[in-house]
Amino acid sequence: MDHDAPEYNALILAGGRSSRLGGAPKQCLVFQGSTLLERALAAASGARRIVVVGPDVALLPEGVLSCREQPEFSGPAAGIAAGLDALAGDGHQPAYTLVLACDMPLVAEAVEVLKAALAGHDGMPDAVMARSADEASGGRLQPLAAFYRTAGLQKAVGELAARGALVNGSVRSLLASLDVQLVSVPAETTADVDSWDDAAALGIAAGRQGGFQGRGNQS
Repeated sequence: MDHDAPEYNALILAGGRSSRLGGAPKQCLVFQGSTLLERALAAASGARRIVVVGPDVALLPEGVLSCREQPEFSGPAAGIAAGLDALAGDGHQPAYTLVLACDMPLVAEAVEVLKAALAGHDGMPDAVMARSADEASGGRLQPLAAFYRTAGLQKAVGELAARGALVNGSVRSLLASLDVQLVSVPAETTADVDSWDDAAALGIAAGRQGGFQGRGNQS
């Protein structure tokens, strides 16, 4: 599906400890024949540039950047900051940055809905964020499935860093100053894998893990 959305980069977060999975790396879990990282990369395939923030991955597709939050395991806010720095390396800054967690195997559909909302928006919102169309939860917000105005996200990172609150900072604290537009997406598209129960609900069995089959790695 093609939408006339603004140009964007993509930032995929894959740097957590996976403590509720016994340390098994989420990005290597296999869903319907592909790793969760492969599926996240496919969901972000419309981006101008992509960076994966997390532990070294043996093989990423050619041109995909990789970096790590500093210090390691210092949370998603620090990961977003590291990813933004990596994406800024070529001196070109698209209007928006797609931020995705690597643990939502069905997120590609949500990304398309968000792109359509962004293309149809009158003006330049700070963000369009997925809200699960799940009546039982009242519509769960997913800040790690969202398009953010790059300049606004960089400003928020700078403000959090200036307060000494970037390391181990929450995504909520990072986004507190942004005007976020919520967009309803199908409930299953933001289902994430935090535990083996979550994995089982999506048909991912314990022990089903794989490497990444790509053509090279650039950092």
